[in-house]
Amino acid sequence: MKEDFLHYLWKFKKFDALNLRTFNDEEITIINVGQYLELAGPDFFNAQITIGNQKWAGNVEIHLKSSDWYVHHHEMDSAYENVILHVVWEHDTEIFRNNNTEIPVLELKKYVDPATIQNYQSLLAPKSWIFCEKQIKEVDEFVFKNWQERLFFERLERKSKPIFDLLEQTSQDWEAVLFSLLAKNFGLNTNGDAFFKMAQTIPFSIIRKECFEVENLEALFFGMAGLLDSEKEDTYYKDLKFRYFYLLHKYQMEHLIAEQVQFFKHRPDNFPTIRLSQLANLYHTHQNLFSKISTLNSLKNNVEVFQIGVSPYWENHYQFDKESPIKKKMLSKSFVDLLLVNTIIPLQFAFAKSQGKEITEDLIHLLNGLNPEKNAIIDKFTSFGIVSKNAFDTQSLLQLKKEYCNKSRCLECALGLELVKSKV
Repeated sequence: MKEDFLHYLWKFKKFDALNLRTFNDEEITIINVGQYLELAGPDFFNAQITIGNQKWAGNVEIHLKSSDWYVHHHEMDSAYENVILHVVWEHDTEIFRNNNTEIPVLELKKYVDPATIQNYQSLLAPKSWIFCEKQIKEVDEFVFKNWQERLFFERLERKSKPIFDLLEQTSQDWEAVLFSLLAKNFGLNTNGDAFFKMAQTIPFSIIRKECFEVENLEALFFGMAGLLDSEKEDTYYKDLKFRYFYLLHKYQMEHLIAEQVQFFKHRPDNFPTIRLSQLANLYHTHQNLFSKISTLNSLKNNVEVFQIGVSPYWENHYQFDKESPIKKKMLSKSFVDLLLVNTIIPLQFAFAKSQGKEITEDLIHLLNGLNPEKNAIIDKFTSFGIVSKNAFDTQSLLQLKKEYCNKSRCLECALGLELVKSKV
């Protein structure tokens, strides 16, 4: 038994609320259970109850045992002086206020349906991956779908926080924020941090000025990523290196390598050389990129923006000095889907939020048109019978796993609450 279960019972009155009596046998009538604060101080604020013939307004504190009051030293905290009812699972000692008046106690275990307790214990049985893995498929579809939408927007809110942090750092330059976030996503898991740091070392005002020559963008990206630090015979390599140091001098920038990029364990199409060339071509093709994507509300138009390949040199190279068969190396559909899910949609959400606009239905529509993501978490949910049809489904499941399942927040989760409900 945990206190959060008792909080759940009290908050939703999951007990025989019509026949309550204090441990001293006085009748209790609940008018209002109070506001669940989840902060320091009593658990429920501004409750209203009647004990005997006396109506009370104040706070309710909840513990597993009455003696926990003293274990937690509430007798020394003035915030607990206004507690009007002590709700416990087991009453083992009397509790007194500083003025020596006894605090009424409700021993809750007498009033809870055994089926509710059994459902709770079944939900929190030892888990192999998540607590409800054997029951999650039983949740009503209507409840599941409503909760998915809530999870999705919680995830968007979480993703928007670093966006607003970056805006503070860039004097509200949305184009600069988009560049940094796209760079991180072009680097994927292995090179994401290195690409992000590379983007942070180049003032976006320089990108704006140099985007008309793709070779200059490649020179900046490759140079700041540490890919122009050796000596090679390749003519294109020498040209990029010359351009890079010229641009450093022109803009009085320092040659800083924040983090070395990695080729190891990457398929050739994901080599940092290819991804940086694609990023350079994206900004060469689309000046004022943010102003274009911020208003796009159709999947087709969003995808068209990213129909980007590499510079001519990289069509028959993956690394400098090593030729390969010619290949256009366009951004794949799966890669564009990742960019939309991880960068474009969160940015559109954050921008709309900053403008006081409501675009939630548009964003759900976009995600419903994207294929479901493929990863170990989604595969595991599939094995429990939770099959994702699109990226909206997978994004909500990722939020569920990270923020609720991993943190054992079952009684804050609509699925957990549904499964704990008495079935008798």
